[in-house]
Amino acid sequence: MRKLPIWLSSILVLVCAMLMMSASNPPSGKPSYLDGSYVGKAEGHGGELSVDVVVKGGKIKSIAVHSIDTEGISDVAVKKLPEAMIKAQSVEVDSISGATMTSDAIKGAVSDALKGATLYPVSKTVATDVVVIGAGNAGLAAAVEASTKGAKVIILEKMAFIGGNSIRSGGAFNAVDPDRQGKQKIEDSIDKHFQQTFEGGDKKADPELVHTLVNGAPEALKWLEGMGMKFNDDVFTVLGALWPRSHAPIDPLGTGFVKTLKAADDKNKVQTLVDMKVNQIIRENGKVTGVVAVDAAGARIRYNAKMGVVLATGGFSANKEMRQKYNPKLTPNLGTTNHPGATGDGIIMAQNIGADLVGMEYIQLLPLGDPASGALDGWIGMNVEDYIFVNKDGKRFVSEAERRDVMTQALIQQRDQFMYVICDAHSMPTPQTKNSFNQTAESLVKSGKDFSADTIEALAQKIGIDPAALKATVDRYNEGIDSKNDEVGKKLLGNKLDKAPFYASGRVPTVHHTMGGVRINTKAQVIDVNGAVIPGLYAAGEVTGGIHGSNRLGGNALADTIVFGRIAGQNVVSTKK
Repeated sequence: MRKLPIWLSSILVLVCAMLMMSASNPPSGKPSYLDGSYVGKAEGHGGELSVDVVVKGGKIKSIAVHSIDTEGISDVAVKKLPEAMIKAQSVEVDSISGATMTSDAIKGAVSDALKGATLYPVSKTVATDVVVIGAGNAGLAAAVEASTKGAKVIILEKMAFIGGNSIRSGGAFNAVDPDRQGKQKIEDSIDKHFQQTFEGGDKKADPELVHTLVNGAPEALKWLEGMGMKFNDDVFTVLGALWPRSHAPIDPLGTGFVKTLKAADDKNKVQTLVDMKVNQIIRENGKVTGVVAVDAAGARIRYNAKMGVVLATGGFSANKEMRQKYNPKLTPNLGTTNHPGATGDGIIMAQNIGADLVGMEYIQLLPLGDPASGALDGWIGMNVEDYIFVNKDGKRFVSEAERRDVMTQALIQQRDQFMYVICDAHSMPTPQTKNSFNQTAESLVKSGKDFSADTIEALAQKIGIDPAALKATVDRYNEGIDSKNDEVGKKLLGNKLDKAPFYASGRVPTVHHTMGGVRINTKAQVIDVNGAVIPGLYAAGEVTGGIHGSNRLGGNALADTIVFGRIAGQNVVSTKK
């Protein structure tokens, strides 16, 4: 059995400890209620039942039931139960005899309405201008912009480290870049980036958000470089990007982004607190005014945010139950490339205060998961133009330049849902050449994760594929490059596979990105279920939905985090409240 890396084992131990701590330290003390109007829903005897709950002066003042269960005895529950709950200031009241189902539905709907209104006692209160929830790229970028405008900013991160998924990403950043692309004779445009992004997500995205992303990406790239971040000069095509506009940082993985943004935050005196699990967004009289967080010792702390809150908590790829809830057709128990804290907390908190959700069923799988962990690291060959996918029979089955969802669905149809990435020395010129995850070809082969040989036939023997079959596949691929007519329709063709050593890396499907989340507008303001802005609440990064549609292009996620993180940080300070 393959041992987990030390760093991953440490993270899992920490997460388990945090979960045990959370379970053993529930909120204590009598709750109070935040002033405002709240809507809740639950399933009744005849269908969905809804309630409107009004809180004034910290007390439940009225409960209006909109019920289709109003015939006969149910009328009594609709009238009497709200009266009892108002008197008790609690949903914990006796059901009406003979109308148990309606009673349970009313209590369930009121509980749903009060999720975002219930405030348990806190140990202390801290005042600031802006609270940012999450210390990945989006949160760090938002903090830079808000603090640059003079705001006092506090970042709250639930994990023991900053960076989230951003720091463990491959680092590819999509942006139209005439200077770099021109030197490589790559034709590109903002319109082309828009069309590929919009159509690549089956036109399910909000076009205005897509325009904001592709127009903002070049400026965001320059913004990062202006703060000292370095990128390679050669633009490439990351898996699923559909076009060579991906920029690779000099620093490995996503470390360059996090290091650059954190340095700017430190310079602006942004306070970053880790081991701080935010479990509630406070909305009073309709406006978001702060959050409640639990520290490592279990203390509940209220952070009041004079200007507003930026939600940047990431997606829910690591939450198997939530994945299945929104997409029951998804293959259960898949691994994920995400860090263990990507559990959708921010989406749930935002929903509790009335935020609308969009595209939650759109969950992106990637065909490049490590067979043991589902992680993305460990594979050799980073440029789409210079590698192929083969199944256990040594045959190609999909274009390696296709959309990620198309490639993954094709992989799922293969024997054991397993494939090998095959590349050569064009991708890894020396054994010391590193992939995007800062791993050398030599170390990957030595560990047994990947394989290497001086001929295609010898490589095939090492991975248990018929040598003649793999050789024939590679020969046809090379002939297709000469004729510019690839047998599986690959449009982005680079070097032939003809330069030893040759490499193979086993891969399986894995969950990579959740395209759904809270609905936002182009100002990164969160929108409620009625289509109105929730004052004081902004969101950026994978916690949001509507930007990528049903499928995200490779390289667009990091651009998304920076573009919308900046917008959220700017507007939380300057938008009229």
